[in-house]
Amino acid sequence: MPAVFEHCLTVPSGAIDGQGHVNNLEYLRWMQDAAVAHSAAQGWPTARYREIGAGWVVRSHKIEYRLPAFAGDRIVLLTWVANFHKIRSLRKYKITRPADGAILAIAETEWAFIGLEHHVPRRVPEELRAAFAIVADEEAP
Repeated sequence: MPAVFEHCLTVPSGAIDGQGHVNNLEYLRWMQDAAVAHSAAQGWPTARYREIGAGWVVRSHKIEYRLPAFAGDRIVLLTWVANFHKIRSLRKYKITRPADGAILAIAETEWAFIGLEHHVPRRVPEELRAAFAIVADEEAP
């Protein structure tokens, strides 16, 4: 699987806010959806995390909104893993509109790995780390 994952969608009318463009919260939803899809594509679907009794929770998000998106726009979210630490991982995103080449947003999420039973941090297993290539900043799209 490629180190940079591509998640495509078309903006539904329900994603539009009172200002006539995509609501900011939709970007968070899309980022999470892209992360989950990338994980599944790398052999780590939700069921596999449940089997080991662990999973990821968001520690922080950072989003820089550059241009608005509108209903019917085709959107591409590129996402990749920028690093792994003992119990954390940084995932980055580039959200684009291919029709005009616009970069709509750049973002990142710091994820923390926790045990599902007690919700306490756990070391990221080596087999999970090995499923993802790390994309350095100079190699990022």
